[in-house]
Amino acid sequence: MPDQTFEYAPALESRSVVSLSPSYSPHIDGESRPPASGEYLTTVNPADEEPLAEVAVSGEADVDLAVAAARRAFDTWSAMPGAERGKYLFRVARILQERSRELAVLETLDNGKPVKESRDIDLPLVAAHFFYHAGWADKLAHAGLGPEPRPVGVAGQVIPWNFPLLMLAWKVAPALATGNTVVLKPAETTPLTAMVFAEICQEAQLPPGVVNIVPGAEATGRAVVSHPGVDKVAFTGSTEVGRRIAATLAGGHKRLTLELGGKGANIVYDDAAIDQAVEGVVTGVFRNQGHVCCAGSRLLVQESVADEFLPRLRERIGQLRLGDPLDKNTDIGAINSGEQLGRIRDLAATGTTEGAEAWSPPCEFPERGYWFPPTVFTGVSQAHRIAREEIFGPVLSVLTFRTPDEAVAKANNTPYGLSAGVWSEKGSRVLWTAERLRAGVVWSNTFNKLDPASPFGGYKESGYGREGGRHGLEAYLG
Repeated sequence: MPDQTFEYAPALESRSVVSLSPSYSPHIDGESRPPASGEYLTTVNPADEEPLAEVAVSGEADVDLAVAAARRAFDTWSAMPGAERGKYLFRVARILQERSRELAVLETLDNGKPVKESRDIDLPLVAAHFFYHAGWADKLAHAGLGPEPRPVGVAGQVIPWNFPLLMLAWKVAPALATGNTVVLKPAETTPLTAMVFAEICQEAQLPPGVVNIVPGAEATGRAVVSHPGVDKVAFTGSTEVGRRIAATLAGGHKRLTLELGGKGANIVYDDAAIDQAVEGVVTGVFRNQGHVCCAGSRLLVQESVADEFLPRLRERIGQLRLGDPLDKNTDIGAINSGEQLGRIRDLAATGTTEGAEAWSPPCEFPERGYWFPPTVFTGVSQAHRIAREEIFGPVLSVLTFRTPDEAVAKANNTPYGLSAGVWSEKGSRVLWTAERLRAGVVWSNTFNKLDPASPFGGYKESGYGREGGRHGLEAYLG
C-alpha cells in the first residue's frame, strides 16, 4: 500500500462569540471614563495585522483618578469580612468560566496564540486562580503570616502581553483576597481581555474602585509604578524594565515583586524516557510561540544519547502545524508584534553568524501577519548569545554534557534563574540535580505545568518575590 499523507481539514473557532466595542476607555471607580488626553491607540490581530479596536492611552490624570478611587474603596473593601470578599471572587470565577469561550477567542485574536492554548490552558487557570484565592480570603490568619495579617493598601500592577488574562488573574486575585484594591495597567499590544474583565467586575457587582484598569503605553506604566498613592507594585515583564522599576522605587516605602525574564534549561539524562522527554522539550519551548518567561529555551542533552534524541526531536517538531491561531489544529500561532518578530530574527541571525547551525521544518507562512518557524540551533556553546539571552520566541538552543556536574554547571551559567526541567527515570538523580539548580521552579519529567496553589518566581535577573500559593499572599499583607 503506498504511503498516504492525511491533511487536517480546517477547524476554525468562530469569531462571532466575541462582541468587540469600537473603543475602550479606562475603567475607574466602577465605570468607563474617556481618557483625559483623548488619545487612543489601535490594537491589531497579529495573525493578519487587521485592527481590532481603539484603546485609550491613560495619562497621569487618569492614573490619579484611578489611585484615588482605589484609596477610597480600600477602606470599605479591607474592612469587609474575608468570607464576603471571597463571595465576590467566587462570583468573578464563575463568570469567567461562563464566558470562557468568548475570552479564549478574544485572547487569541489580540495575542496570536493558538486558540486551543487559550481555551485549554489559559482560561481554566484564570478561573482556578480566582477560585483558589477566594478560598483564602477568610483564612488569612492561618497562612503562617501572623495572627492578624493586614492588607498593604493600593496595589499598582503592570502585566505583560504573553499571557494577558492569566497574568491579570495572578495579580488581581491575591490582591483582592487579602483586602487590597488594584490599579492595573495591561500591555499595550494586548489590552482587550483586561477591558472585558472590567465588564466582568461590573457584572459581579464588585464595589466601585476595588479594581481600576488604565490601559496605555510605557508612560502609563511609569505613572502607575511611581504614583505616591500606590503602596505595592507588582510587575511581570522584561528584565530591563524590571531594573528600571527597582531603581525608581529604591529607598521608598513601596513593596515590590518582580517576575522577569528567563533562560530555562531542560536537562535530559541518558536514562530518560526519550519520547516523553521529546514531547516535554517541544511543549516547553514552542508553547505560545516561545512567548513564555519560563520556557525551556536551552536543551542540555547527555552526550551519549544526543544522536538518538535530536533526530526524534526534529521529527516531532516537523509535525507541528503553523498557521491561523483560530484553527483548533494549530500548534504555532503568530508572533505578538512586529517589534518582537524583529528581535527574534536579529537574535536568530546572530546565532548563525556566531557559528551555530539552525534547522527549521518546512513551513508555509500566511500572506499577512507576524510569523517565525520553530527553530533548533545545534553546535551551540555557552558563549553564544542565543545561549545567554532571552529570545522570547520559538527558538531552542541545544548543548550537550557528559556528567551531572557538567549539566548543573551549564544550567546555572546564566544571569537568569526562573525555571528548569530534569528528565530521568531515577528519582535520586532528579532530586540531586534539582537541589543544585539555581531556579525558582524545577519540573521533574514534565515542563510548564502551573497550579495556583504552587508558588512561582525566580532568582537573580529573573526577579524576586513569589506569586501563587500561600507564599504569594505575603507581598500583599503587612
